[in-house]
Amino acid sequence: MLPILLLYLALGAFAGVMAGLLGVGGGLIIVPVLAGIFHHQQISEALIMHLAIGTSLATIVVTSISSVRAHHQRGAVLWTAVWRLTPGIVIGAWVGAVIAEALPSAVLSKVFAVFVLTIAAQMAFGAKPAPHRELPGTAGMAMTGGVIGLVSAIVGIGGGSLTVPFLTWCNIAMRQAVATSAACGVPIALAGALGFIVTGLNATGLPAWSLGYIYSPALIGVAVVSMLTAPLGAKLAHTLPTAILKKVFAIFLVVIGIKMLLI
Repeated sequence: MLPILLLYLALGAFAGVMAGLLGVGGGLIIVPVLAGIFHHQQISEALIMHLAIGTSLATIVVTSISSVRAHHQRGAVLWTAVWRLTPGIVIGAWVGAVIAEALPSAVLSKVFAVFVLTIAAQMAFGAKPAPHRELPGTAGMAMTGGVIGLVSAIVGIGGGSLTVPFLTWCNIAMRQAVATSAACGVPIALAGALGFIVTGLNATGLPAWSLGYIYSPALIGVAVVSMLTAPLGAKLAHTLPTAILKKVFAIFLVVIGIKMLLI
């Protein structure tokens, strides 16, 4: 049990730094790692992915709160954008949790992979949005939030892989986009995690200490350390030059895209 606990702690440390640095919850790293650990623990194959996604979303609640506090102290969070995206995010995440419980997400994963690879190329090679491009109106923000919440809940992420590119494409500065994305991760993960609790309450064969599709030992191990390391990532985000930050995020998206294409 001790080696598994150490894996949870190491995973939490990495997820926290990524959350603070890039405005992501680290879910696309957390989910496959947790799935591998759960497989080693001989948890039922029929439950592994649901538990990995649900637990990932629950850890992102803690990670995002820690990350956004650090960014807020530096005045980088665009709270107006957060509030405008949140209603769509919450509804989308609830719907996403229901879809994830009922359907495989292979096709959506491939579409998402192509999307993030395209965004990675745009960010890496410096393509610029139109100078006049800005955040859309209320309906557009609600629809965007809905898509971000829906996809995030299905694949178990905090939404940064969608939110940061969207905000930068609307001419939001990279550091503000990262900080605002971290804030958006809180309602995404909270709504998604609640959805996985509800849909998993009647599941059979769950391991001990599970709450729906959330496995408490993994949640505690990952969340405690990620809460401590997220401020370090936020500090790096405000220290690194913007150009380097964009390249790091582009590399992160390439890894995500390739991984999802190979699933």
